[in-house]
Amino acid sequence: MTVTKKSIHGEWSSRFAFVLAATGSAVGLGNIWKFPYITGEHGGGAFVFVYLLCVLLIGIPIMIAETMLGRRGRQSPINTMQTLAEEAGAGVNWHYLGWMGVIAGFLILSYYSVIAGWASAYVFKSLTGSFSADAMQVKALFDDFIASPLQLIFWHTLFMGATMFVVARGVQGGLEKAVRFLMPSLFVLLILMVGYAMSSGAYQQGLSFLFNPDFSKIDAASVLTAMGHAFFTLSLGMGAIMVYGSYLPKEVSISKTVFIIAGADTAVALLAGIAIFPIVFANNLEPSAGPGLIFQTLPIAFGSMGGGLIFGTLFFVLLVFAALSSSISLIEPAVAWLVENRGLSREQSCVWAGLVTWLLGLVTVFSFNIGADVKIFGHTMFNLLDYLTANLMLPIGGFFVAVFAGWIMQQRHSEDELQMHPPAAYKLWRFLVCYISPAAVFLVFLNVVGVL
Repeated sequence: MTVTKKSIHGEWSSRFAFVLAATGSAVGLGNIWKFPYITGEHGGGAFVFVYLLCVLLIGIPIMIAETMLGRRGRQSPINTMQTLAEEAGAGVNWHYLGWMGVIAGFLILSYYSVIAGWASAYVFKSLTGSFSADAMQVKALFDDFIASPLQLIFWHTLFMGATMFVVARGVQGGLEKAVRFLMPSLFVLLILMVGYAMSSGAYQQGLSFLFNPDFSKIDAASVLTAMGHAFFTLSLGMGAIMVYGSYLPKEVSISKTVFIIAGADTAVALLAGIAIFPIVFANNLEPSAGPGLIFQTLPIAFGSMGGGLIFGTLFFVLLVFAALSSSISLIEPAVAWLVENRGLSREQSCVWAGLVTWLLGLVTVFSFNIGADVKIFGHTMFNLLDYLTANLMLPIGGFFVAVFAGWIMQQRHSEDELQMHPPAAYKLWRFLVCYISPAAVFLVFLNVVGVL
């Protein structure tokens, strides 16, 4: 069985383009919306320490593996896993791993688009001076907004339309052009926000909360959340990195590139925390406010501080940019599969994939208003989707990526793709991906379900 030399969808023009695209996939709402609020919920510094450990020992080895599988297969995740399983003489069921990744991406994008729609709406709310120093007014603003299905559907539709427009233009004409603009803009905006946080009066308190660990606040659920977030923020187990890897030129070093991407992604998450928590503490707000942290607490700060209209608008523009750079990677695996297997053009594939995702997004929209009382296992549909994908599907997908790359794929093939120097680097990666990464995922699951 021979693998495809080049993807039929095209290639990135350079390693820099891939770094921007993969970093854009990794840097998203997970860094700026989710990381601060789950850090606040789980006690700060100890959670950050566990999260960084998960990125280093689990996330990076699996990201290298997933990128490698993508480049060797040169197809959508579903077809890549089928091709590589045939090459390795393995069973026929490995293509289900590709399916799970594509489905996870669909489910994540369905609610991701809704939250990104909130950020888009808040850009305009900030521009029109809607934010207030009064906590009750800000809460009422948010409550009234999410209570309106029509408003949420409008912004959800607008964001999904922007995502489909970018992806329909192809690898270099759409994805690459978008991230070349979005990523530098995102970093500039984030640095501006950090600069403001340094003058907020609670900068040291924010740093202390983020980096002084209190391990008494960590339990098995915290570790699972940290691990799930490492997968979520690095875009692992959802097909995005695999399909982006399929567009990577052969001469580019996968391992060096992955370290750059993971480093940039982690830096953005930490910078987001450094930007947000000083503002939270300076205004006597609650860091454990949950998913509404940046929509219910930060607008209070923006409404009371000098230049709040400017910085509030910049912050939510930053959030939209981060969301768009990730959303285009979440829909790409499904688009690639439709092009390969259903004979559709890229534009037609985007329409169908976008329409299905948009329809799924209505479940999240309604979970905040007319369907708020509908609970499954005590969770709203939004919370259930978030837990199912980030804490279950992505780690399980990553576990099987590690198993395939370490135990099923022939060693000479992985050595050929990775070309690691010195040879000890390859041995270290192989040890991590064969033993440490899958064992860590497995042990955390056993702990959570009560076996340990």
